[in-house]
Amino acid sequence: MHVEKPRPEMTTSLNQDPHRTRDTDREKVLEVAIGREVRAYRRQQQITVAELSAITGISIGMLSKIENGNTSPSLTTLQNLANALSVPLTSFFNRFEEHRQAVHTRAGEGVETDRDGTRANHQYNLLGHIGSNASGVMVEPYLITLTEESDVFPTFQHGGIETIYVLEGEVDYRHGDDVHSLKPGDTLFFDADAPHGPEKLVKLPARYLSIISYPQKL
Repeated sequence: MHVEKPRPEMTTSLNQDPHRTRDTDREKVLEVAIGREVRAYRRQQQITVAELSAITGISIGMLSKIENGNTSPSLTTLQNLANALSVPLTSFFNRFEEHRQAVHTRAGEGVETDRDGTRANHQYNLLGHIGSNASGVMVEPYLITLTEESDVFPTFQHGGIETIYVLEGEVDYRHGDDVHSLKPGDTLFFDADAPHGPEKLVKLPARYLSIISYPQKL
């Protein structure tokens, strides 16, 4: 009798764990969070994995699994690591316990704000803002609209890195000594400390996303 072998997609489905729960997912996230903190403290103190292994008596292989979030270390192991790294045991749980924010801005609800370009009739709508965060990076997403009333202004300068993604229209955009012809779907990623901005408004109205990232001030 011929028995048909399961197709690859059938095998994948059969291998899925029907008893997997949200608690299992949460435990995995905790393992990853602890691992990241252990690695961060080790690197901060310029200790190699081999050196940490010698200090704690934990094998290099086990330390690698802990740092990569592939195992759940016991409290005894975590206390051992905390003593070796001279940090409180609770510091390994900081990233897991932090409140993570999300900002939902509905269509048309971006806050119109003033920036240097507003004096050239560039409309800036801030699409969201999160204050102090664990990453140490601030990000400002804007929707910028240029119309017939807008002026060219190719001399913006500010700190950070900027990404522009064109949604509508066409603009010749200057960055330093170069001019880039930007059309819908085009992206420009650049160091915002160099003079930059739209030099020629080719097709209006023009709309593009501008996302500015820079280190947050302590």
